[in-house]
Amino acid sequence: MPDLASWLSGQWLSAAGTTFLVVAFAEIGDKSQLVCMTLAARHRGLPVVIGATAAFAVLNLLAVLFGAAVAAWLPEWLVTLAVAVLFAGFGISALRYTEDDEDDEVEEKPGHGIVATTFLLIFLAEFGDKTQIAVAGLGSTSEPSAVWAGATAALAVTSILGVLAGRKLLKRLPLKWIHRISGVLFLLLAIFAVTRLF
Repeated sequence: MPDLASWLSGQWLSAAGTTFLVVAFAEIGDKSQLVCMTLAARHRGLPVVIGATAAFAVLNLLAVLFGAAVAAWLPEWLVTLAVAVLFAGFGISALRYTEDDEDDEVEEKPGHGIVATTFLLIFLAEFGDKTQIAVAGLGSTSEPSAVWAGATAALAVTSILGVLAGRKLLKRLPLKWIHRISGVLFLLLAIFAVTRLF
């Protein structure tokens, strides 16, 4: 925790604000925001935001505590392959949606299931990502708790923006088309992940 002198001098707030701006601009339009958008178009928004924010909080904590070495815990190819398989599975599932499926099913799914799904997708997609490395670097030169708070707040905001964009899609497009679009997007993300292996 920051000491009183750091608070009074504004160093903690300055570090948190700088981290917030750097991370927020880096994440706009990134794959994690796309994941939030596509999930929110098919599920309730709040569990998506909770799952994404929890994943980012854990990832940022790891980055601040262990630095860039956190990405070396598992081979990069293994993490990338897991991301590709996960995205492909969700993409295929979304493309298999038919008109006979109950529209109410989206709302009836338990919130904890959506939270867990979002957490897993975001955690695997962002593990060792450029933003996590940046947070690790900032954490080694500034107050770690300020960097964690700024980065987590920034990623929560970008997740909320992604969810709001996804909910707007739901109002403008039939659910069938949202499933098709999100399925294609997830498959594209899976393909992108596979290309990183070579």
